[in-house]
Amino acid sequence: MRGVKRMRRYKHEQYNHLAHVQHAFKAEAKADSLDITIYGDIGESWWSDSTSAVDIERTLKATSANLININLNSPGGDVFDGIAIYNQLKNHPAKIIINVDGLAASAASIIAMAADELIMNTGSMLMIHEAFTWTLGTKLDIRKTLNALEGIDKSLADIYMTRYQGKRSEIETMIANETWFTANEAVEIGLAHKVNEHVENNEVVDPEEFKNNVLQKFRNQKKQNESVVASANKTILDRLKRS
Repeated sequence: MRGVKRMRRYKHEQYNHLAHVQHAFKAEAKADSLDITIYGDIGESWWSDSTSAVDIERTLKATSANLININLNSPGGDVFDGIAIYNQLKNHPAKIIINVDGLAASAASIIAMAADELIMNTGSMLMIHEAFTWTLGTKLDIRKTLNALEGIDKSLADIYMTRYQGKRSEIETMIANETWFTANEAVEIGLAHKVNEHVENNEVVDPEEFKNNVLQKFRNQKKQNESVVASANKTILDRLKRS
């Protein structure tokens, strides 16, 4: 999450490949609703197309819809744009439903907190972390930047605490650690409302859950086979004893 513009790198480097999401921003008006797609960077970007708080403000001012559906897939971006979009959505009279299609990381996770109903699609993730930036100057300049970052992190914790069901100290630690949540985990701790696992064939489940179910099937089968072998061996021994 940036306070100023810079190339994005996550603390957990195994997720850096997720930092590149192709930009898409569009708004489609329907009978009594508005569908908004927000993909890619949040805030003005030096390197690529992005979606800013100004874009969202213009879109919201132009609609009288009672329901706004937002499809979100973003690695994050500028923290102040993220907070501004959060407040724009929270203050709008329409019901806000946000669907996380792939990733809601950094500033995008702040936007996600504005939803009246936050739905994590199957396989999607949510990530929270500290604000970061870079600065040049004297120790006084650096101290001012540090104080600003600490203030931003407190504001982020305030927003997450509107949903998180635990202690503030816990959310502050998870922010400092850069914490990644699967769809189910985001629901379990209260940051999201539900996981959308509905597809046409009604057979797709959470990948981790599917793997565990398959492993359990093999474990049960192995135990059953061991039981059959043990029973057969006992029968043979009993016959030998009788003879």
